[in-house]
Amino acid sequence: MVNTPKIDEIDLRILRALRVDGRMSAADLSQRVGLSATPVIRRLRQLEESGVITGYAALIDEVALGFALSIFVSVKLDRQVDVALRSFEAAILRFPEVVDCWLMTGNRDYLLRIAVTGLKEFETLMIERLVKIDGVASIESSIPLRRIKSGISRTP
Repeated sequence: MVNTPKIDEIDLRILRALRVDGRMSAADLSQRVGLSATPVIRRLRQLEESGVITGYAALIDEVALGFALSIFVSVKLDRQVDVALRSFEAAILRFPEVVDCWLMTGNRDYLLRIAVTGLKEFETLMIERLVKIDGVASIESSIPLRRIKSGISRTP
């Protein structure tokens, strides 16, 4: 069972406000949630220490940086044993084009989201690196047409 920290309505308001603007000052956050700055800062520390807030990051527009194409890639390994999984995961961590990698249930072992400048870069990644990872049995790719919804995390 997951050890879930006790979260009340004020904590939820803090989380919802930070999800919209992670750089919000403590003064603005306290005004938004209806508490003075000191208890808001204390609650923020508790949320961080309990692992509810895992970090802060800038949201970056990949297209603005030239990575105009996202591709979802499903990977099936020839064996689903610990050593094969660890080997594949270690290889994927070295590929900057792989933005997300998930170990999956079902017909495929991994789902990757890859961000590249175009099809030529994707082709090079596939032919020169992905298919050469030891243990990869098959790869299936899908190109999304349009993002309908985007989120970083779910908040109640």
